[in-house]
Amino acid sequence: APPYERAEFGEPWADVDMNGCDTRNDILARDMERVVFRPNSRCVVAAGILNDPYTGRELYFERGDKTSPLVQIDHVVPLSNAWFAGAWQWDVAKREQFANDPQNLLAVDGPANEDKANLTADKWLPENSDYHCAYVARQVHVKYVWGLSVKEKERQAMIDVLSKCPVVEVPTR
Repeated sequence: APPYERAEFGEPWADVDMNGCDTRNDILARDMERVVFRPNSRCVVAAGILNDPYTGRELYFERGDKTSPLVQIDHVVPLSNAWFAGAWQWDVAKREQFANDPQNLLAVDGPANEDKANLTADKWLPENSDYHCAYVARQVHVKYVWGLSVKEKERQAMIDVLSKCPVVEVPTR
């Protein structure tokens, strides 16, 4: 694969679902409680409460230069990992869809997201161990849906986590 560059995944936070709101605000609105929108806007999230899945802590979000980075949107399957797992073969439009796929995005604690960076499940799991099963299951789902490969160490780490998870029956309807 050629070297990874973020620009290969198109416009960051594009409005791929064509609802008039960018993806970052869609995810903030989806993942937070008590969401307050900027005056005269149905899209721009000004404030809210995030029950952060990565740390297990409740975070108050307020839009601003110094406060916005405290809540970030994480690509559960990092873009650089997706690139080397097969996305380098896609066209830019498909990569932009992937980069804005709500199934691969979570509002999370900014420092935890920065700690994770582009690491895979064999090198990083959330501090909140109660979220390990959901986190790894989401990675598996995203990689499966998008046809992305998994390296052997990553695969084994996923198996190790998921083998300790409770069995959940999938409803037939």
